[in-house]
Amino acid sequence: MNDRSSLPPLSTGELVSQLSEQASRLIRDEIQLAQIEMSTKAKKAGLGAGLLGASGVIALYGLGAGIATAIIALALIMPAWLAGLIVTVLLLTIAGVGALIGKRKVSETTPVPERTVEAAKETVDTLKKGARDGRHK
Repeated sequence: MNDRSSLPPLSTGELVSQLSEQASRLIRDEIQLAQIEMSTKAKKAGLGAGLLGASGVIALYGLGAGIATAIIALALIMPAWLAGLIVTVLLLTIAGVGALIGKRKVSETTPVPERTVEAAKETVDTLKKGARDGRHK
């Protein structure tokens, strides 16, 4: 760290210039942090959406099994029909569970970069406090 005690005091213009540069850098860093946080949240939402899509495919298999069950029920009255019904219920149950898990994963992600917003609020509070303290000296 530099020892500023041996340097001449900075003029108001120089201080304002430094403040402007540092504020710009801080804003760029906050934007970069927001991008990283949103990227992480998008990945989680993508996982939930993938589970929902997979559940839709499984539901289609369930529909196919249901159709096969109806055909078998007409052709052979009991044993094959009961087997088809059991497979249909099992597939639709799996699809329902997967859809619920996927929906929960998607709803858990909020599209707001919460940590970045909190850090920006803290920065603004610090700047305000510094400005108040500077005026009172």
